[in-house]
Amino acid sequence: MKAHLTDALLRSIETPQKDRIEVSDTVRSGLRLRVYSSGRRTWLYEKRVKGGKKRKHTFGTYPEVSIKEARMLALEIEIESMRGIDRILEAEAAAKEKDEADRNAMSIADALDTFTNVHLVNLRTGDAVARSLRAAFAATSSQNMADLKRKDLQALIDAKAATGTKVMANRLKAYLSKFANFSFKRGYIADDIGRGLDKAIKEVSRDRFLSLDEMRQIWQATYVLSNLTGPLIRLLMLTAQRRSEIANLQWSEVDFENRCIVLSGPRTKNGNGHVTHLSKASIAELETRADLSQNSFVFSQTGKTPVSGFSKIKERIQKELPEHFEPWTFHDFRTAFATTMAELGEQEAVIDRILNHAASGSAPSAVARVYNRSQHLETRKRILNKWADLLIDERDERKVIPFSA
Repeated sequence: MKAHLTDALLRSIETPQKDRIEVSDTVRSGLRLRVYSSGRRTWLYEKRVKGGKKRKHTFGTYPEVSIKEARMLALEIEIESMRGIDRILEAEAAAKEKDEADRNAMSIADALDTFTNVHLVNLRTGDAVARSLRAAFAATSSQNMADLKRKDLQALIDAKAATGTKVMANRLKAYLSKFANFSFKRGYIADDIGRGLDKAIKEVSRDRFLSLDEMRQIWQATYVLSNLTGPLIRLLMLTAQRRSEIANLQWSEVDFENRCIVLSGPRTKNGNGHVTHLSKASIAELETRADLSQNSFVFSQTGKTPVSGFSKIKERIQKELPEHFEPWTFHDFRTAFATTMAELGEQEAVIDRILNHAASGSAPSAVARVYNRSQHLETRKRILNKWADLLIDERDERKVIPFSA
């Protein structure tokens, strides 16, 4: 049936008992309303594309789509068809392209695996970076990398900062930026979305350093610790080495005969092998652990893994210090050593060698590199022996009080 479609006419059409009926519009040729036995009334429009096929389109249902709206939609398709534009063909092509993109899509988890195996595997801190990134993306690891946006990365940084660990949020920002750049270069994402991310906090260098008197107070406080953590912290203070290097110390790295610790490149922050002299006091601390020399690690609760829980150890020490004692960190031991010895006239270059600092100036010559590896070993021994004498007040009786820190 053909008619000038009006609302009154369409409302008057009764729902068929079975099958369906159609009413064609005389105003817009090709437009018709199909009425089903279920009561649903659907708009259809049929038009041949110039140079192509005759196409059938649906516009939704009446009265949700009015007569006027249906005629406008039909006119749009008519104009497109006259220009050779095939909506259905374009939709099929878009769907095919999306299906192909979905098949080739890489998830965040897959991208993290590649980032870990290609880039992080070469870094000393690669495992820690990988753990941080996987924890950050834990809730979205199955998401398509192509859908990842800059705002998503910033939200991860902000969420980390909201936990109160703003410095760690800054580290996460650096990891995310590198991961995004890596993914952009490999085509996993269309833009380098890691650029321009905000830090959680502006970090400034700490001016705090422990005085010799404060170091002596901490030294005495270590005797409330157990015979595991006490010697560990005292050796850390005596050698002025990095916390991870002493905490992970293995018996194979201790040379009692030559009175030194020998670390290979992979065990140090800058990747350079390092020798640290052991004063008499340092040897004494190691000897308290000598009955456990069959273990791999010098400082271990299990014999198989290194000691941990430094925050609890510090809390226990803090309880023995005066209330007015200013905030401090284990890393401050290194600064205290360097500051004290420099003030006593020792050469800063030799102090830097003891601390195993990487050169901060221009690259040294080949001769200088060889010289720097072994320079002033005797002077370094003398300085560490002198530091031990300054640190320890031999008048104080040394007792180890068992305590699980």
